[in-house]
Amino acid sequence: MDIGMIGLGRMGGNMAVRLSRGGHTVTAYDQNSTASQVCADAGIATVQSLDELVDAIKAPRAIWAMVPSGAATEDIILNLATVMSEGDTVVDGSNSNFNDTIRRAEMLEQKGIQFLDVGTSGGIAGLDVGYSLMVGGKRHAYDHLKPIFETLAPSAETGYGHVGPSGAGHFVKMIHNGIEYGMMQAYAEGFELMSAKTEFDIDLAAVAEIWRYGSVVRSWLLDLTAIALSNDSSFSEIEPYVEDSGEGRWTVEESINLAVPIPVITAALQARFRSRQQSPFAPKLLAALRNHFGGHAVRETL
Repeated sequence: MDIGMIGLGRMGGNMAVRLSRGGHTVTAYDQNSTASQVCADAGIATVQSLDELVDAIKAPRAIWAMVPSGAATEDIILNLATVMSEGDTVVDGSNSNFNDTIRRAEMLEQKGIQFLDVGTSGGIAGLDVGYSLMVGGKRHAYDHLKPIFETLAPSAETGYGHVGPSGAGHFVKMIHNGIEYGMMQAYAEGFELMSAKTEFDIDLAAVAEIWRYGSVVRSWLLDLTAIALSNDSSFSEIEPYVEDSGEGRWTVEESINLAVPIPVITAALQARFRSRQQSPFAPKLLAALRNHFGGHAVRETL
């Protein structure tokens, strides 16, 4: 099957390579010439513009956009809407907000262009082990591109599926990432607590290795935890600063809209906010209040 790929960063480029290895004809485009060259070096045909990309693919075309969510995705989809034809399919593999996805699908449908939103998980390891693909959109569009999903997934039977109408794929991926926040936070807190029990001198990397096999908390995230701890269990060269890329916030916002409590995911998101504050205000106020009502000592800044 022929497919165009837009966005050749580490994940998009690896997906293009996996598709090519799976026997599909891939034509790739990225405004970054260095990213394009990586794909060219892997034997993948590259072009210099969206117009060239559309011309290079046989109709009905399928073009997969793997660019950052937000403005970049918006621009790509608006541009594709002007150069693609009725019966073509646009695939959005970014972590787009599902509300934007629904709007974009409606806009493309008016032009007769099909749209699939594919929540994609697996990171850079997906090249070797496959990606988890959560697909939203019209069922017939999904069925048409199923060979693509089978190639990108861990196997032809596992790790991918149609989860609902337009927006559902990105909604499911949003929840997936919210769960990821909670899992990561639980691992971080548990290992910090073990580290604090200094009289036991616990080998954190060894514990992670033990838990990787047979334990009910084993996971790929735990595998990555074990690798990180084996490199530097004190993380002496890493600042305690954790970004959030949007999906956690959207998950919490949706829980408010639906009145569904998600305290673990919410707390994990709040912990990331706290990690980015160099001199948080709230603890200072707490110390001041204790001083005023009970005469408790405060520590002054140097």
